Amino acid sequence: MTEYLAVDGGTIAYEVAGSGPLIVLAHGMGDSRAAYRAVIPALVAAGHRVAAVDLRGCGESSADWPAWSRTAIAGDLLALIRHLGGPAVLVGHSISGGAATIAAAQEPSLISAVVELAPFTRKQSLRLGDLRVKRFRQGMLRLLGTGVLGSVPLWRSYLDVAYPGVKPADWAERLDRIDSLLHEPGRMKALQGMGRSTPADAGVQLGNVRCPVLVVMGTLDPDWADPHAEGSAIVDALPSGLGRLEMIEGAGHYPHDQFPDQVVSLMLAFLRPGAARA
Repeated sequence: MTEYLAVDGGTIAYEVAGSGPLIVLAHGMGDSRAAYRAVIPALVAAGHRVAAVDLRGCGESSADWPAWSRTAIAGDLLALIRHLGGPAVLVGHSISGGAATIAAAQEPSLISAVVELAPFTRKQSLRLGDLRVKRFRQGMLRLLGTGVLGSVPLWRSYLDVAYPGVKPADWAERLDRIDSLLHEPGRMKALQGMGRSTPADAGVQLGNVRCPVLVVMGTLDPDWADPHAEGSAIVDALPSGLGRLEMIEGAGHYPHDQFPDQVVSLMLAFLRPGAARA
């Protein structure tokens, strides 16, 4: 059942299932909390209270917002955790990975651990050699086209590249739902605004994080020519001993949707008492 939280600038939609220690799930741009539909039941079954949130401008949250930065998104996530009664494990995908970093640095008492799925958490730089990697080239061109033209078909084309090989069983329905949402007033504007935002605000906070961080990358993620190098750079920028990188073979930019069982297994192992800092 959808619930709503009024925050500065608009209204955030979310749903809660289960009982136990709190996990908050935040999706990437152009998406909704439905991105975690295959993850939520397993986390609830493992004894967690799970809150899946629609980012500002996305899903059932209000569409018109003054800012789309990771810092702004972090503020929404922290407001939700306060409302639900933290601390929480904060899981962020793509742009929300950076937001989770900022939230953990700003309010360490509210965030017990962070899981970053294919996160944009550092300032990005393009090297000429990157363009030799076909999947990166294909993904970048589709992302740029979506951002400039506001094209839903180009976004759908990007998603096909971002889900290499394995597709969810409900793939057609998932695409149709995303298509429908992005045709609602203001939703494509939100995607474009997030796409234009820089991860630099998250990058400068990596050294200020005080909780354990799990970074999960797919080996075939088209958003980076070398996903392992990006994940390693995030871990290296964290205080020593806090970060851990796990790679999922064959996954693209949505490991939690392509391989939900593997992602849940990695999360639960990470969250076992005494395991996060091992």
